[in-house]
Amino acid sequence: MFKHYFETIDNVEIFPIISLSIFFIFFVGLIWWVIRADKSYINKMKSLPMEEDDVTYKNDSKNEKSH
Repeated sequence: MFKHYFETIDNVEIFPIISLSIFFIFFVGLIWWVIRADKSYINKMKSLPMEEDDVTYKNDSKNEKSH
């Protein structure tokens, strides 16, 4: 079905090259950023989900009593 539509487009062979180029540039840029990133920033982001906050929620007392 799509093959017929692609055959009617002039210079359709350029689209896979553009897609591969965007994919390659994105991941090379991402690897470059990971290598060049500040290690303290990486460690801070890595431990962020595990940090305990002193945030209290309004429904916490209700939920504790119901369990």
